[in-house]
Amino acid sequence: MGQRQTLFVSRHPGMVEWARQQGVVVDERITHLSAVRLAALRPGDRVIGTLPVHLAAKVCQRGGHYLHLSLDLPSDLRGKELTAADMRHCNARLEEYGVTKV
Repeated sequence: MGQRQTLFVSRHPGMVEWARQQGVVVDERITHLSAVRLAALRPGDRVIGTLPVHLAAKVCQRGGHYLHLSLDLPSDLRGKELTAADMRHCNARLEEYGVTKV
């Protein structure tokens, strides 16, 4: 059995920079969690990002750990590209979720 992997899923430069500043260690950064990449996940792999709930559920179904980047985002920042400083101001944090389709 291979080593567990940590994937960081984001297309946002501010999120990538925030994670780097926080010392988040990843094996691979991707901009999109494709069906092929999802199918390659192994139990114990970690996926960090802001995935839609159906993809987060698939990560968990495959035995992976989903760490969601949570923010306390005020309405005036919604829809805007955030910097790492913006993210710190919005209390950015990684929170693990176990997501199950019912």
